Amino acid sequence: SCTFRPTPRATQAAGAGDAVVHVEHGIGTFVAVRTLDVAGDAREFMEIQYRGDDRLYLPMEQLHLVQRYHGVEGAAPKLDKLGGTAWANVKGRVKKELREMASELLELYAARKTIKGHTYGEDTPWQREMEDAFEFEETADQLTSIAEIKADMEADKPMDRLLCGDVGYGKTEVAMRAAFKAVMDGKQVAVLAPTTVLAHQHSLTFAERIEAFPVRIDLLSRFRSNSEQKEVLGGLADGSVDILVGTHRILSRDVQFRDLGLLVVDEEQRFGVQHKERIKQLKRHVDVLSMTATPIPRTLQMSLIGVRDLSVIESPPRDRFAVATHVMVYDLEVIASAIRAELSRDGQIYFVHNRVETIYSMVETLRALVPEARFRVGHGQLPERELERVMLDFVRYESDVLVSTTIIENGLDIPLANTMIINRADTFGLAQLYQLRGRIGRSDRRASAYLMIPPPDTLSDGARRRLRAIQEFADLGSGFRLAALDLEIRGAGSLLGERQHGHMAAVGFEMYARLLEEAVHELEGQPAPSEVRAQLNLGVGFSIPAAYVEDPLQRLMVAKRLASVRDQAQLGALRDEVRDRYGALPREVEELFDYSRLRLDAEALGILSADRVGRNFELRIGRDAGLDLPALVERVKEEPGWSIRPPDRLVVCATEGESAEGAVGGAELSPVVALRTVLERLPQTGAGTA
Repeated sequence: SCTFRPTPRATQAAGAGDAVVHVEHGIGTFVAVRTLDVAGDAREFMEIQYRGDDRLYLPMEQLHLVQRYHGVEGAAPKLDKLGGTAWANVKGRVKKELREMASELLELYAARKTIKGHTYGEDTPWQREMEDAFEFEETADQLTSIAEIKADMEADKPMDRLLCGDVGYGKTEVAMRAAFKAVMDGKQVAVLAPTTVLAHQHSLTFAERIEAFPVRIDLLSRFRSNSEQKEVLGGLADGSVDILVGTHRILSRDVQFRDLGLLVVDEEQRFGVQHKERIKQLKRHVDVLSMTATPIPRTLQMSLIGVRDLSVIESPPRDRFAVATHVMVYDLEVIASAIRAELSRDGQIYFVHNRVETIYSMVETLRALVPEARFRVGHGQLPERELERVMLDFVRYESDVLVSTTIIENGLDIPLANTMIINRADTFGLAQLYQLRGRIGRSDRRASAYLMIPPPDTLSDGARRRLRAIQEFADLGSGFRLAALDLEIRGAGSLLGERQHGHMAAVGFEMYARLLEEAVHELEGQPAPSEVRAQLNLGVGFSIPAAYVEDPLQRLMVAKRLASVRDQAQLGALRDEVRDRYGALPREVEELFDYSRLRLDAEALGILSADRVGRNFELRIGRDAGLDLPALVERVKEEPGWSIRPPDRLVVCATEGESAEGAVGGAELSPVVALRTVLERLPQTGAGTA
């Protein structure tokens, strides 16, 4: 990277202002893609501004060192000083705390591995009959998750698996099959839900799905009378209740199971500290399946490997439609027609109005618009029992329109509710909009979300960006891609603990995930996945011509992906994609791909860097080199101009046939071709010395 002032030839690019994170230098602001003169060559650089107006110019081939900063929504990151120690200190502090967190998790995991759990038998005929009765076709991800969970149950260690899936993607069906398998082996099952309404809903779903079999399912919540609760507790103690669905009431000391085998926890992160401690105690002895609709990005999944067993459902159910999302200026006629359209197909409507002080006047306005509809109001200031009654009325289809605050963003699963109207959508965060929209579109009906906003010229830039993003990410399963924006911060923080929010804000999400992965590998005694790339300093510049890819940010994206590829297969796939998208590759782009191919070959040999110095190449060799070192020493003795410079450098004087500057048969060899010829002459492990 360079730190000089741009020449007058520098060209300004669009899209300035995004925060980025450089692995070594920390958080800065992306300014532009610049074209600079370097030793007579025009080369493109990414310009990053740091605190105090320091500038870093990063060449295209080093873009793997930088990522976009994803932090907590609405919080501007603090910029680092170029060359300062603050970034290294922050990284060190976060990594130390991550190591402690990972250590605690791994200790719990290791302790559970030493405990003998119940080993379940293979599936019974009733199990197969129950699964065959599923009215939909399972998705590939569902089948994989089911297989992973059954394998855990049939092992002799207690299961602790986290099942992640976008809203309405069939997590409950997976859990029901696990519960049925436990019951078929004579064990009892507890299903723990964070709210009374959700517990009620789960009990109905389980009962409906398993009604053909002699399995007793019961509900334990505050809606049951004292005598009913006493009867349920008696059934648990004598073993006549097979599956108990309930709220945190299940975790009370007076709830005694005769033989609990499986605990299913829905949205574990929504329980309090005391409840989580009780769940943690149970995890040591019984199989636990936790479910969450909080998306876990791929980077975090990889970081958690070894800490938790994960199953992820990303593929949508068949016949499921994406939610049609409309952003429009507030219009009472549109609202009335949307409500009537849903009523005409016997459906239900959510109307989200997030101001309690005006929610009742809003209801009166809506009643005047659509007098034939049955309205109910729900918000967090209602007494808890009254709020639960409002929700249950909606679940039971005793009301048509639920006018509420954002309290509906978690948990409710109502197939008939397929229209949502969000008033003042510009005031909501991206994560909230996504979670709210996830309440609809959970059946085979086409669902519609109407995001009502004031006139566009009154909106802030941030609001415009959020609304544009929620429209763009309308596809099924987009929660796991939308997670790359803001949701991953919320989601990861709630799954790993509230303290993690601050860590992610300090270093950005991708850096956080990388540091966590390193911490886990270190604790397990494994080498951390290296982000070090072979540095090939060949004295030539590489660029993507503007005539080939016009948009500067698109050029940056292609160059970053090229700098980030980890193997030849990825490189080949990217080459095909670029050719399909932009046309036949010009010479400059072919050279860039050749350079990347050479870099991968050098990395495979364990070469950390290759510097071109006149007619020589100086190669720095890593500890885990894929070279036959004794044979290399012999080769150095034989080859004129080859020498070893302690501790780790091999100096190769290119012969006339390999010269980076000379000619072969009258044609000048490029430094890339010359270095490739040198690499091919190095004796590799298992390849002899030829």
